[in-house]
Amino acid sequence: MARIFITGSADGLGLLAAGLLTDQGHEVTLHARTDARSADARSAVPKAAAVVVGDVSLIAGMRSVAEQANALGRYDAVIHNVGVGYREPHGIATPDGLNHVFAINVLAPYLLTTLITPPDRLVYLSSGMHRGGDLDLSDPQWGRRPWNAAQAYSDSKLFDVVLAFAVARRWPGVRSNAVEPGWVATRMGGPGAPGDLSLGPVTQAWLAVSDDPAATGTGGYFFHQQPKDVVPAARSVAAQDALLAYCADLSDTPLPAGPAAPGRPGRSG
Repeated sequence: MARIFITGSADGLGLLAAGLLTDQGHEVTLHARTDARSADARSAVPKAAAVVVGDVSLIAGMRSVAEQANALGRYDAVIHNVGVGYREPHGIATPDGLNHVFAINVLAPYLLTTLITPPDRLVYLSSGMHRGGDLDLSDPQWGRRPWNAAQAYSDSKLFDVVLAFAVARRWPGVRSNAVEPGWVATRMGGPGAPGDLSLGPVTQAWLAVSDDPAATGTGGYFFHQQPKDVVPAARSVAAQDALLAYCADLSDTPLPAGPAAPGRPGRSG
């Protein structure tokens, strides 16, 4: 049995992954934005061990979620599933002054990674739309550019891949991978999405718990349990370090030293 924490698991792919993992006998902690959504998640996945509540559009909410998760004990895996889609009609600023899409899709997984006790495995949800993303960090909060919801989402999903690869490099003792779940009919994906919804949560659950040799590597990008190519720039050490530095500055929290690979000394963040 593994202990898994899944962010953004009150509905959609996070909830489906939670149901899949609890049915397999694993101990799952859910995450919901509000108490009301927490109750709904509890009803949907009655086998869940706990529900953490917090709004990760806010830096204080991100910190609260990490504190609650740590209080429940160390996890074997964390699935960074939380995210918003590409349909916001205009750029929304959070109370912290951050772009709503960037705060939830990028800064939240970064800050939760830095604050939650490192697990054995980390899984970051990306998207095929990352291939249209731009790694330019000159205006990631959309303060100067005309708002483009699809571009903002694509950028954020590319940043998620970069984050997964950066953590894989910085924390050699943790298996850190990214997943493309496919365009499926969740609230985010919309009712017309053509993908097979039953396959949407499978790969992230597999990466979180499986002993299959294909699931036990690090620094990979997967679609339906198969490795898939990513934008080559995501492998750039300079791009990875730039994103880590930018998020560290926004949150005033640098990525700490992580677990070393067996038989190797640790590395600083």
